[in-house]
Amino acid sequence: MQIKPILSALRKHRLSTILIALEIALACAVLCNACFIISQRVSAMHIVSGADEAALASVQLTGYDSAQAADVDARALAALRAVPGVESVSPINSIPFGSRRGTAGISTDAAGEHFGGVIEFYVGGPGSLEALGAKVVAGRAPQPDDFRAFSGFMPDGGSVQITRALAEHLWPGADPLGKEFWSLKSHYRVVGVLKDLVRPDPTGWTPEQRQWSVFLPAQPGPYLTGSYLLRANPGDMPRVMRDALAAVAKAVPEVVIDREASQSVSDLRHDVFKNDRVMAAMLVGVIFAMLMVTALGIVGLASFWVQQRRRQIGIRRAIGATRRDILHYFQTENFLIVGGGIALGMVLAFALNLVLMKHYELPRLPLYYLPIGALVLWGLGQLAVLGPALRAAAVPPVVATRS
Repeated sequence: MQIKPILSALRKHRLSTILIALEIALACAVLCNACFIISQRVSAMHIVSGADEAALASVQLTGYDSAQAADVDARALAALRAVPGVESVSPINSIPFGSRRGTAGISTDAAGEHFGGVIEFYVGGPGSLEALGAKVVAGRAPQPDDFRAFSGFMPDGGSVQITRALAEHLWPGADPLGKEFWSLKSHYRVVGVLKDLVRPDPTGWTPEQRQWSVFLPAQPGPYLTGSYLLRANPGDMPRVMRDALAAVAKAVPEVVIDREASQSVSDLRHDVFKNDRVMAAMLVGVIFAMLMVTALGIVGLASFWVQQRRRQIGIRRAIGATRRDILHYFQTENFLIVGGGIALGMVLAFALNLVLMKHYELPRLPLYYLPIGALVLWGLGQLAVLGPALRAAAVPPVVATRS
């Protein structure tokens, strides 16, 4: 197929060609970035929490005075542990996919000159790490002597377990065991490494930062009161949660049970990613509508050109062109138009990604999305032009004899 006659024909229809190419360019830019956003949302929804989600639940209490904390804690723990089916109850400040109460910045030196990032402290009482189901892959789990009493935000020092992701971030390629870090004046030493432990709010962080968590052992106290981690058989969880909330309401009637936060961890995960699911579904709808509009534009333009060129097609058929030649002509013509639109669309895709990075903190668009978008649009273009091209190939040679 000679390209020169096709380019000559396109120059005679500059406006329509440019409009279709611009439509394809916009479709390419939106398609690449929308698919990237969807992949980010889906990746977040399937993040590994590091916890035994199906067997865990949270009970959150509010509405009590700090002077009542010890009494509230004792009655609530006794009531929860008495519920049939409850395997363990542990005080802990934060729950995976629940409210966060331990976010703080850290540094790897006492002077605070080497900022390590903003991490999540899981401050938990005895048995809480075991209840979570987080796996220690290096070092050791908390020992009885590691659980310290505290009265403020968290213990001002002690031995901690950190996630592999955080260890690699703070000390790339080095053994984290025995390393130290600081949070303001608080000083901590790493004695164990956890395989995974997601932040309570993973949606607000980059994929790397979602696992920047630390487990800090602590004795139950005012700061841990009202936040409990329950462990039970997954099959009994609905009944256990119903009975647990009823038992707390009876044992500590003066407190307020946060019903929204008092759920199984599986339900908390579902709620956390509700907006992500809605956003992904909306973007899929936008992509589908955009591709349909683009395909209809290609079909409309190709059909118009077939109608305008019926005499030319008839002449070509009369002088020996086969149906396959006519079909290939329109497919090649469409391929060139779509190719020009894709070339411009790749530039627009990067420009749109820069805007999203600036205003919505989206990561940089990976390069492999561009060839994927190009293949989708080229495939769509060939399918859209196929119908008009087949009609053109069916034009009989006798058309050339008509005025």
